[in-house]
Amino acid sequence: MVVRVAGFALLLAHLLLVAWVTLRPRDVAWVTAPNLTPLAGIEGDLALGPAEAARRIVCGLLLLAPLGVLLPMADGRLTVSPWASLARTTAAGALVSLAVELLQTAVPGQVVDVDSVLLNTAGVALAHVLFVPAGRARLRRGPRGTRSSSRPGGPSSSGRTAERASQRTSQGPTPTIPRVGIAP
Repeated sequence: MVVRVAGFALLLAHLLLVAWVTLRPRDVAWVTAPNLTPLAGIEGDLALGPAEAARRIVCGLLLLAPLGVLLPMADGRLTVSPWASLARTTAAGALVSLAVELLQTAVPGQVVDVDSVLLNTAGVALAHVLFVPAGRARLRRGPRGTRSSSRPGGPSSSGRTAERASQRTSQGPTPTIPRVGIAP
């Protein structure tokens, strides 16, 4: 529950940061034409030299990459198909990236670039693959180094946990309602 609430709060904070970074008007003397041809912008970045190309491509990958971790974290499920989780997260990242690009059409100085959608989506998928399966496995195992310590005269901590779990699953017999006859 705590992981889910923290994930949702971090997700909201990250989306606000992305909106602030990408949807601010820019004061520029001229604006380039929108790029609607896939990979044309990346080819243009590669023409600028390896250092500048790497900087631009990495910036495109990193802008929405935290969504690859924060979306599953906000979902809060530990036992889920890894492929389904990757597909859901990548699709959600693509939709958020597309929404940002579409909102940029109304912002002065901002230009639509289809390569931004591709790079942002790839960054979300890459972050998900790198961090989410290991994080879920660690959360399923529980905290490391937990020992069942017994206090004199009291049950062990693992005994208390098992007792609480049995109280949550067993709620007693189902109540019955006596039937009332129908008047003739």
